[in-house]
Amino acid sequence: MELSTPIEELPNVGSIYQKRLKKLGIKTVQDLLYHFPHRYEDFSNISPISKIKYGQDCCIQGKILEIQNTRTWRKRMILTQALVQDRTGAIKVIWFNQPYLIKTLKPGDIISLAGKTNIGESGLYLSNPAHEKIQASGSKFPRAVCWSSQQGRQVSGLTHTGRIVPVYPETEGLSSRWLRWILKPLLIKFKNEIRDPVPEKIRRDFQLLPIKNAIFQIHFPNSLALAKKAQERFSFEELFFIELTVLRQRIKIGSLRAQSIPLNLKVLQRFTKSLPFKLTDTQKKSAWQILKDLEKPRPMNRLLEGDVGSGKTVVATLAVLNTTKQGFQAAFMAPTEVLTKQHFKTVWELLKNFNLNVGLLTGKEDRFFSKKLKNQFIEISRKELLKKTKNGEIDILIGTHALIQDKVKFRNLALVIVDEQHRFGVEQRAKLTKQPTTNNQQPIIPHLLSMTATPIPRTLALTIYGDLDLSLISELPKGRKKIITKVVPPKDRDKTYNFIRKQIKRGRQAFIICPRIEGQTASDYGNEAGIAASKTSNGKTLNVTAKQNGLRNRLTPNYKQILSWAEVKAVKEEYEKLSKQVFPDLKVAMMHGRLATKEKEKIMREFKNKKIDILVSTSVIEVGIDVPNATVMMIEGAERFGLAQLHQFRGRVGRSRYQSYCFLFTDSPAKKTRQRLKALIDCENGFELAEKDLKIRGPGDFTGTRQWGIPDLAMSALKDIFLVEKTRQSAKEILIEDPKLKKYPLLQERLKKFRERIHLE
Repeated sequence: MELSTPIEELPNVGSIYQKRLKKLGIKTVQDLLYHFPHRYEDFSNISPISKIKYGQDCCIQGKILEIQNTRTWRKRMILTQALVQDRTGAIKVIWFNQPYLIKTLKPGDIISLAGKTNIGESGLYLSNPAHEKIQASGSKFPRAVCWSSQQGRQVSGLTHTGRIVPVYPETEGLSSRWLRWILKPLLIKFKNEIRDPVPEKIRRDFQLLPIKNAIFQIHFPNSLALAKKAQERFSFEELFFIELTVLRQRIKIGSLRAQSIPLNLKVLQRFTKSLPFKLTDTQKKSAWQILKDLEKPRPMNRLLEGDVGSGKTVVATLAVLNTTKQGFQAAFMAPTEVLTKQHFKTVWELLKNFNLNVGLLTGKEDRFFSKKLKNQFIEISRKELLKKTKNGEIDILIGTHALIQDKVKFRNLALVIVDEQHRFGVEQRAKLTKQPTTNNQQPIIPHLLSMTATPIPRTLALTIYGDLDLSLISELPKGRKKIITKVVPPKDRDKTYNFIRKQIKRGRQAFIICPRIEGQTASDYGNEAGIAASKTSNGKTLNVTAKQNGLRNRLTPNYKQILSWAEVKAVKEEYEKLSKQVFPDLKVAMMHGRLATKEKEKIMREFKNKKIDILVSTSVIEVGIDVPNATVMMIEGAERFGLAQLHQFRGRVGRSRYQSYCFLFTDSPAKKTRQRLKALIDCENGFELAEKDLKIRGPGDFTGTRQWGIPDLAMSALKDIFLVEKTRQSAKEILIEDPKLKKYPLLQERLKKFRERIHLE
């Protein structure tokens, strides 16, 4: 058996567990060994039974005096009850719905138990503890069984109790207990065979644990301090791999060719003079950085960051104009049809006097604006639009991901702009040009400009986006007023509704955002919540269930979260309430992601034309919606959204000379929620807010970075700017010395596997 051995060949891992492991991305022994715990439970301090107290997490060891199964009232649940004694006393132990335990645990067995104490009618008991045998029945008490002189000692040989116990990321049917059971013998077998991919000099410089020690200590640590040292070692390793990946990508892009696009100052000056406003200083600076990149014969790889409404599209249009006026084509890609059509309209408005052909390509609609027929949009067949694009008759093609379909071909594409998609690599650009990407043929790759309204913290910019150059638009257009942002307690809900009514009477409009589309009943959730549902009349929703029957405290933390989620405001229910009860005299509309595209467009058109007073919506309005007359943004369940997302919502108002307001509703008493919402109130600047969001929530939830498959340890390490900068410098030094890593074959091999596991392109 080797580290590369597939999990199918492991003993005790049948087909069912193979499927569950593969859900977690575990395909080989090495994958399994690198499936690290995300936290630990410290049961290393073994307590005498006589000393334990109510509500305490503890570990005890003793002999089973008796054990039996009983059924609860109405036979709803089976309880396995045992009496366990050590040299200081005895305690009752209860397991819920685990009747099979009496087949493995017998009177006389000496066991180790770890869990939380509770109190019932018969007194103190240990509730649902982890367990493992120390000796079978008939044996004398071993020394390991706790009495006062043994308190505090971690017992060797134990896996689930009596030590610092690892808790792993899980999936349905794959528990931490099973993972510990399967991992421990593998670690013992393979820990001396794992070779260290990190070069020795770097290990010395950073005082990293040797990998043979680190791999065991991260799974089964002798102390929390050693667990931390092991985590630091693997955090560094994963960051190091990310840095090597993005820096090698930067080198690769730098070695390719692109069209050199000279600066056409005369056209650009004419464009800026045609604008109804003056460019801000940071718009000018960003535009200059982009235009100078376009002059170079290697592909631009730049990210343009700017707050909502900061004018990124105008800067991008400058680059498009300069490109097309040199005889090249430009492609502009957006994530949704709504945003794509908005870009189409904006670009056409800005460039309608510059004698260019602009095409629109979405999944459902194709249009064409012809320089020969000014101020006219022409509906065009997909076939005709593709033909014009291939022949070079379309100067600018704006579309959704339909742009990268095989049928879309350009004659001389030189610039690609993508909105809210920071990863758009060499292979995707090559697909647009339909040119091979082998080094021998040195393909011509289009320049790339990515745009985002989600400001990226410095640590993420240095790692995940390390292959991109950054341009920042840090100012908003002059004349914009600060949006007044408030957290509103539930008791002031009616006051907020009255305030919205007054704003609408003055001619303004309002957004109301809800986290969900529709409510759900208890039957939609698992067994434990189903028990709660069965006690209600005809499946009322879970929030009512919990309140009417007092079941919340009897549910596990997981189902408490389910109940909490069920109480979150839903668009359909809020729309019904607001349109019929709260604002029956006003025009209220509803929008969410399940509506057809044409229906969403119709609603947004009517809202923009002031035919709708209040729009109740999900996060579908987060990006690209521009309604200057809207002055109120009310957000239900604000704790359900990230700070960056809340900032995006807030940016939907405050887009005119009118004073605008953002009201945040939350029932959450959590300290972290208060911290986050206070940060939103205190920060006007999205860049400052992004840094706070990173510190409070962690990078795993920031900008959806979990979708890239980046390991948790690397994610948590991204909070440490010092570590990120040092790691980046180490990766640079290695690549300067050996760009192809020929001197480091093991590092090269591990890096290849790491790149397959994550998705940075």
